[in-house]
Amino acid sequence: MFFASDNAGPAHPAVMEALTAANQGFSAGYGNDAMMDQVRDQIRDLFEAPEAAVYLVGTGTAANALLLGIMAQPWDTVFCADAAHVDVDECGAPEFYTGGAKLSQVATVDGKMTPEALKAAIAQHPRGVVHGVQPGPLTITQLTESGTLHSLAELSDLTDVARDHGLPVHMDGARFANAIAALNCTPADMTWRLGVDTLSFGGTKNGLLGVEAAVIFDPAKAWEFELRRKRGAHLFSKHRYLSAQMHAYLTDDLWLTMARAANANAARLADGLRAAGLTLNYSVPGNMMFVDLPAQTHARLQKAGAVYFADETADGTFRARLVCDWSIDPTLIDRFIALL
Repeated sequence: MFFASDNAGPAHPAVMEALTAANQGFSAGYGNDAMMDQVRDQIRDLFEAPEAAVYLVGTGTAANALLLGIMAQPWDTVFCADAAHVDVDECGAPEFYTGGAKLSQVATVDGKMTPEALKAAIAQHPRGVVHGVQPGPLTITQLTESGTLHSLAELSDLTDVARDHGLPVHMDGARFANAIAALNCTPADMTWRLGVDTLSFGGTKNGLLGVEAAVIFDPAKAWEFELRRKRGAHLFSKHRYLSAQMHAYLTDDLWLTMARAANANAARLADGLRAAGLTLNYSVPGNMMFVDLPAQTHARLQKAGAVYFADETADGTFRARLVCDWSIDPTLIDRFIALL
């Protein structure tokens, strides 16, 4: 009954098989392996973006920070949600890789920024005032840190605000696959067609050992990304092991199959929580949910071996974050619900 994180689940067997196959003989390093050429074509086809630049890194933090590094000047501020991973969970990596750019939190409703809140945040940093930081990129998390989902219309409203102010847009897609599975749209519809300039395309939370793709829809910044990746110590010499994972991920839509399984597991869990009389804090379109548990219930679940993150609230209840991955045995979900 492990619901702490989708980072904690196993890699898909097809990914392990791909790594074994890649572990034969010799291969050029530093991204010059033949499989990386295939991965680049796969991602370009998937996103209907034949000119996109595609690079692989080992962590989501690296993808986010390096992409923001090519989008923001050191004297800029990056606009992000008030619970965005780039701000509260990356130990200052975006500030480091941008050379010191500030992060400005934007108020959210159910984990999602609103156009009004974004406009208000941008207004706090007028362009051309030498005493303050300059308005820089917008970064949007999809799914959000609350497990909620921006609709295409909501994303369009945010990117419109950014465009009106001349700001580029980055998307943190650590759970991009779960969002696509929930919206049932194309990756192009959720990114560049709405005005997203760069994407951190997640794999680690969705059945890979550890690889993320940095996708740059306008390749003008590609060379700068390559230099920053190398200078930042994120260019793998034995790069074929990143390529092999991503190639397996994209073959026969494995990425989407796993995301759909994770979302289905979460829906099963959410239905069980509701049936047990609990009220979820947010909607559950993807694979993550939050729920307040009575202290006695929390203690019983913990004693029975359930694993999840929980913080005690002022009224003595425990706010639990429950995350499902693709591999969870449904019988364990049912056991968790039975314990409630």
